[in-house]
Amino acid sequence: MDRMADKEVLGGAAAGSLRLGVKEIALCGLFGALGAILMMFRFPIPFMPPFMSFDLSGLLEMIGGFMMGPVAAVMIILVKILVQVVTTGTKSAMTGELQNFILSCCYVLPAVLIYDRHKTRQRAIAGMAVGTVVCALVAVGTNIYIIIPFYVNLMGMTWEGIIGMCAKVSPLMKDVTTMAIFGIIPFNLIKYGITSVLTLIVYKKVSRPMKEFMRK
Repeated sequence: MDRMADKEVLGGAAAGSLRLGVKEIALCGLFGALGAILMMFRFPIPFMPPFMSFDLSGLLEMIGGFMMGPVAAVMIILVKILVQVVTTGTKSAMTGELQNFILSCCYVLPAVLIYDRHKTRQRAIAGMAVGTVVCALVAVGTNIYIIIPFYVNLMGMTWEGIIGMCAKVSPLMKDVTTMAIFGIIPFNLIKYGITSVLTLIVYKKVSRPMKEFMRK
């Protein structure tokens, strides 16, 4: 696929804009609400930490970011989390929602910023690959040093209990280090790798009618 064709497939007229019009804001709200719906169908991945769940809400965040830029991507993430909290509440004292926001931004923003400089399919693929790796690495730090300690203290649990939960689904996870190597990193690589592949498959079909809507 040549450069012009790539732009047609993954080019967004508003991708580099830091200002959003009324229609773009409306789309952010729509994408965020749909993302919250997708989060209702989340599920654990076998042999991965049981407190982590797979969902495809990142698909809408990435599509929206490619179409309308980084500001829109962050708005979609915020709307998704807000709608999710309002409709279903929080089961983790907001630690899960904080983690979701951090990791969603770590996945989407590098991809959108890399793609925004040269709007080609290759740049989109490279951006999503970078975002996936960054997200997986950041997830280790946020889980071990922020999210899990906060949750443990709040809920009266222990690190031994967390590791025990992980060991039940995979004997490879025996301590914090092995939980990161065999649990946190592969989970995020799988989750956001699948999301990236699906983005490449559906972006063209979704973005064209949306861009037509924005042009009217």
